[in-house]
Amino acid sequence: MITSKPKKGHLLIAEPSIIGDLSFNRSVILLADYNDEGSIGFILNKPLEYTLHDLIPETEAQFKVHNGGPVEQDNLYFIHKVPQLIPDSIEISNGVFWGGNFEIVLQLLKEHKLTDSDIRFFLGYSGWEPKQLDNELESNAWIVSENVYKNELIEKSCESFWKQKMLELGGDYSLWSNAPENPSYN
Repeated sequence: MITSKPKKGHLLIAEPSIIGDLSFNRSVILLADYNDEGSIGFILNKPLEYTLHDLIPETEAQFKVHNGGPVEQDNLYFIHKVPQLIPDSIEISNGVFWGGNFEIVLQLLKEHKLTDSDIRFFLGYSGWEPKQLDNELESNAWIVSENVYKNELIEKSCESFWKQKMLELGGDYSLWSNAPENPSYN
């Protein structure tokens, strides 16, 4: 369901018009926080060539790491749906949680008690200063949508997530779903 006012837990879907923006072209972002002090989110559909093991060799976990956004790309972040296993987590909404005790996450990975449908890792995040996201919304850079997937979002979102969202929106958006990512390839 499309909504006009974003809030924590909503999805931001990049409008086709932001072609050329290397960070956000064809992105779907989970809004982890939205308030008067700014906004934070994680790009859900941009996996990197790294696995968690590549970044933290002491873990054997081969979980994909995603590009969370252009801010602090040298830091690792995570969202998950298992707060009963990971203390100090912050609920975003609908059973999706952000962060928590990373030492326990590493132990759970070592014991094979987490799957890639429980947790998703990101390098960096997407951040907006106060009113910046509101201004981008006014310029029609984003479509705001409720997270209808709830905590299944972690496993449902994939590289083709933006295309799926365009098809769900229908109308002219359906046409964009099959357009080449770079229009000069057409």
